[in-house]
Amino acid sequence: MITNRASPFLLFLASLLATGTLAAEGKPGRRPNLVLLIDDQHSSDMLGCSGNADVKTPQLDKFASEGLRFLHCVSNSPVCTPFRGILLSGQHPLHSGAIKNDLQLLPGRGTYLPEILRDAGYHMGYYGKWHLYGGDRARGVPAGPLRYGFDHEFLTNNCTLGFDAARAFYWDQDGTTKKLYGDWEPYAQARQAMDFVERHAGEPFALFVAWHPPHNWATAAQEGYDAPKDLLALYDPARLTLRPTVADNPRTRRMYQGHMAMISSVDRAFGLLMEKLESLDLAKDTVVVFTADHGDMLQSYGWPGNKGRAEHTSCRVPLLIRWPGQLRPGTSELLLGTLDLMPTVLGLLGLPVPATCQGRNAAPAIREGRDDGVEALPLFYLPLNWRGLYTRRYTYSEALHDPDESGVRGGRQTFDVLYDRETDPHETRNLFAAPEAAALRAKLHAQTQEMMQRFGDAGLRCSDILRQVILEEDLPAINLPLGQRPDGWNGRLKGRPVDLLPKTAP
Repeated sequence: MITNRASPFLLFLASLLATGTLAAEGKPGRRPNLVLLIDDQHSSDMLGCSGNADVKTPQLDKFASEGLRFLHCVSNSPVCTPFRGILLSGQHPLHSGAIKNDLQLLPGRGTYLPEILRDAGYHMGYYGKWHLYGGDRARGVPAGPLRYGFDHEFLTNNCTLGFDAARAFYWDQDGTTKKLYGDWEPYAQARQAMDFVERHAGEPFALFVAWHPPHNWATAAQEGYDAPKDLLALYDPARLTLRPTVADNPRTRRMYQGHMAMISSVDRAFGLLMEKLESLDLAKDTVVVFTADHGDMLQSYGWPGNKGRAEHTSCRVPLLIRWPGQLRPGTSELLLGTLDLMPTVLGLLGLPVPATCQGRNAAPAIREGRDDGVEALPLFYLPLNWRGLYTRRYTYSEALHDPDESGVRGGRQTFDVLYDRETDPHETRNLFAAPEAAALRAKLHAQTQEMMQRFGDAGLRCSDILRQVILEEDLPAINLPLGQRPDGWNGRLKGRPVDLLPKTAP
């Protein structure tokens, strides 16, 4: 007879599964491995499994069919350093210090994601882009607290814009000597990661790989969207479907070709690493997460940058999670932001979530297949002085001040946006000033203000924030163009911005 009452043994078993204490089938008592993979500037609409018929991502599509694909994952602050700071710290940039590119993430003192994993007995490995050391990008990251827990194996190029075999490089374990990869960067980093997995297959490991592509890069050709020739040959620019928010011209089509070719290179590198897990019989014992730091607008709306806005092409990113036998494959409508990734990963692994985390541990909802519980996710980018939020239906942002960053003042750009993605999935109609949307706009404004209060964000102009929180000797260089910044400068802070700033705007 089937009843609704569970036996004590089943209740005990359920509790073990809920906390992650019971590891994947085959290795009782051992925590699952973690493989967390990030690429750079990859919007959620640029995957075959997301419905894009042009981009070729067979390995990621296969992986998505074996795991969970999240339809609403957003980069809360869609730029490189802010995203990476949020991911590792679980904190808003006003708490961690990672406000904008080239500011140094404050030390974690044992509370950051890799520090917790290290202290739980994981062997730590990091390969690829870092962009958290602050200041001068052309230097290695020294061992110590500014690796935030990646104390075992750490091979990074910090932040570079040369991905081809002639220029792609990494700093050695000490962070003092450059070594050339001699190959297209994602492939070489995949091999480093595969070697790490093979050497540590017998112990719990946490592997992080951060690929630079499909970010535009420092090449004289084709606006920086370039890739190996065999990958470019996969795409005919004349046949590609462009977003309706871009101008249709040969330059844009070539940009799409190069961007998609780079995505295909990440797909191949990803596939190599997944094959290694399978060959070592580790797939069932490994939680694999794939996401991106932010999207690429690819000239949508005539925006001169690639990111840093609230539109979905900038902030919505892929999120794929696979844990065979533990998570049921499918798609999820759950709202997840970068702030939620650290507590959710820890929750899946059965590790405690520190009180410093400001996001949600969504692991119980993921395990139970629930999509409810969150109405809105915060969106913000302090250097452009806007705040907003993302709901399952709407994208909203409001400009608090004129943007501080150069090259975007004036013109036709606006950060006052409101899109109804249910009726306008490509965000072509801005309803911010529409009379019929006034009540909705007022509601979203109030929710945005509540979000700001939650993080201690008084809505100060970013230039005023930086003047008060950056060390005086490091302040002059922060607003200079990259080519004009002095060698060896640092983007260091005096302390937590939220502790140094006034609680209300003047």
